[in-house]
Amino acid sequence: MKKFRKKPKPELCAAVASKTSMRYLKNLENKTTMQNQDFPKSSVMNLADMVQYQDGAIVSRTIIKKPQGNLSLFAFDRGESLSEHTAPFDAMIQVLHGTAEVIIDGKSYKVSQGHTIIMPANIPHAVVANENFKMLLTMIKA
Repeated sequence: MKKFRKKPKPELCAAVASKTSMRYLKNLENKTTMQNQDFPKSSVMNLADMVQYQDGAIVSRTIIKKPQGNLSLFAFDRGESLSEHTAPFDAMIQVLHGTAEVIIDGKSYKVSQGHTIIMPANIPHAVVANENFKMLLTMIKA
């Protein structure tokens, strides 16, 4: 596991206005990532068990990272968030545990275990964990 210690660029800070975004910038220092080298092939697994919570942090774990797309697991501690941003491709969240608020183009959606929501390409979106929250993020680059 690696801790991110990057400080946000000043010009990025100036462009960020929302409370959620400011919380994300603060949390950049607390984000943890795990590598995908240990994901078993041709075996059954419970994705919610493949990423663990960490106090005051967002833990991400890449399952697959290819030029065509990515599969990533996230575990958000209660109150953690990803700031509003855009992506050049559609991204799909599948909720594995807990509840969260997904904000797409200013509209709020409550999602919980078993729910799926697609965030359209080039539309601002954010994720706020109302409680401990795990998700699978699928992004296909096509």
